[in-house]
Amino acid sequence: MKLSFSGHESFVCRHFWLKKGYDFIKEQNKFSDDMSVVNLGVGKNMVSSIRFWLKAYGLTDENDNSTDLADFLFGENGRDPYLEDFGTLWLLHYSLVVTGRSSIYNLFFNDFKKERDEFTKDHLHSFLSRKTLELEGTEANSNTLTSDVSVFLRNYRSPRKGDKIEIEEDFSSVLVDLGLLFNHRAPNGNDKLVDWYRIESKERVDLPYQIILFSILDNPSFENTISFKELLVNPNSPGMVFSLNQDGLYQKIQNIQEEYQSVIYTETAGNQVLQFKSKPNKWDVLNDYYGY
Repeated sequence: MKLSFSGHESFVCRHFWLKKGYDFIKEQNKFSDDMSVVNLGVGKNMVSSIRFWLKAYGLTDENDNSTDLADFLFGENGRDPYLEDFGTLWLLHYSLVVTGRSSIYNLFFNDFKKERDEFTKDHLHSFLSRKTLELEGTEANSNTLTSDVSVFLRNYRSPRKGDKIEIEEDFSSVLVDLGLLFNHRAPNGNDKLVDWYRIESKERVDLPYQIILFSILDNPSFENTISFKELLVNPNSPGMVFSLNQDGLYQKIQNIQEEYQSVIYTETAGNQVLQFKSKPNKWDVLNDYYGY
């Protein structure tokens, strides 16, 4: 597994950057061109950051070509080009995690959350350092990890009352409105006040079941028969990516079964299994959600 850190130039992904970047490449522009600063209307470092976030969210490939997801959301008949629908935010969160272009997101939701419910920046930094050594046999640059941890937290956490706030920076992140990350100040082992963070597994009533079904159909490791446990704890499963608890996942599966006749959920002798008589097309499922 090749890990990837940095590239964001310490900027969170701002709300309109993805649409702006998509339009930029569709007009045959190049991020490396001298005029990219003018055409995008941002500074040079932000140009690099926009390019990075398009890749990180799975909206462009390594050659800056748009992906199917990008065309679906932002194209000529784009379903939600201005990210006005809450389901789109969950869809982008999913893509950010499973694409793995920015490794911290995949490692956090699939691995780190299994180790601890609450954490500090130092805990997450140490985990990333350990995983890099374990998976690649080399030590990660400490400053790079510090920057990645900071951007990760700012992407998800709403500023608290009393925080020093940079309005444009702190309220413009694409994923802040998901309300995934909470934090409070409490003493560490040395009685020093530090920020503690938590992403709880919840029922996620605002998470559309169609997005869950899309994520299942999009996962190449899931075949026609999938156990409830696999959907809850397997890598890139709905339970892990969306921080769903058992009740939340169960309810989403019930919703899916009610709406799609080709999907059957059974509970026999303690075995909870989701089965596809035939798999729906994942893009058709998203079209169902967006009303197309």
